[in-house]
Amino acid sequence: MRILRTKSEPEGLLDTVPDALTTVRSGPHRGMLLKAAVVAGGVAALTAGSAAISSLRRRIGANS
Repeated sequence: MRILRTKSEPEGLLDTVPDALTTVRSGPHRGMLLKAAVVAGGVAALTAGSAAISSLRRRIGANS
């Protein structure tokens, strides 16, 4: 006998995230959300750049 199963955790999360984001985007915290996105993008860019430089240094060191 199967027990009635509701949506799995990822499916439930996909249903709730858009509703939460709509509330945040339209609320008074819109400027703060934009600043957080800019900071997160900057951190991601710096991390990617650092990884690229490290990779180049390893390649140069291996060929020497």
